[in-house]
Amino acid sequence: MTFSGTYHLPKGTSADGPYDLAITPESAGWAYSGLRILTLKPGGEHALSTGENEFLVLPLNGGCTVAVDGWSFELGGRTDVFSAVTDFAYLPRESQAVISSADGGTYALPSARAERGGHSARHGRKEDVPVEPRAAGACSPQVNNYCLPGTFDAERRLVCEVLTPGGNWSSYPPHKNGFGCLGVPPRERSRAWGRVYGTAERPIDVLAEIRSGDTVLIPHGRHGPSVGAPGYDLCYLDVMTGPGQDRAWLICDDPARGRVHDTWQAQDVDDRLPFEGSRQR
Repeated sequence: MTFSGTYHLPKGTSADGPYDLAITPESAGWAYSGLRILTLKPGGEHALSTGENEFLVLPLNGGCTVAVDGWSFELGGRTDVFSAVTDFAYLPRESQAVISSADGGTYALPSARAERGGHSARHGRKEDVPVEPRAAGACSPQVNNYCLPGTFDAERRLVCEVLTPGGNWSSYPPHKNGFGCLGVPPRERSRAWGRVYGTAERPIDVLAEIRSGDTVLIPHGRHGPSVGAPGYDLCYLDVMTGPGQDRAWLICDDPARGRVHDTWQAQDVDDRLPFEGSRQR
């Protein structure tokens, strides 16, 4: 049996060099997915070699300039994850990039092992990011679909952001959809709770109190719910990659919990959604 301590990474415990968080396929014990969190001071810059990975540069707060393969992308960024969706940059494999910021900020760098290549460096515009309220009632989250099939082209990388109003459940009913990791930056010093569980054949058992900046790894099994404490909104970055040639968001609910879908027909989406920054778009 594997327990929370293996897959719940409190803030700072997986820092490495310039990164507040550094998860690689090797450190996570899987084949494809990675996530780094980079903080730049005002006037700072960081050189990134993508190697055999494709990356996104996704501002969590602040803006930046991304220079890669002869292109220069100005990312306006945002004040924080609850204030607005953000623009982002795509970095292909075998690229040399420099991320710089006049005012400083914090940036998520989700990565995926890419084998074929063929994708060019690109700027993802915030105006093109679909903002989707999901489910209903106390199960309502908002999903910002940054890099998914049909929203932004990549080889393997799948990235979305899930914002959950305080007191609500998201990732419910529990489900599985491949291999991934959740980077969780709750608002202020709030607390949230997350669950990951497996089967008798492939056991995993995670029930963790998650605080700002923590990360949860999901190597297999089902995840959910993610629960925000009342009065504190929750945001997590959902980062996934799979081995298949078809880039797909494969969601399979726990059949013992799937009946919750039927209860949503008589409920409205939480009226706190979408979050204010998205509502103004």
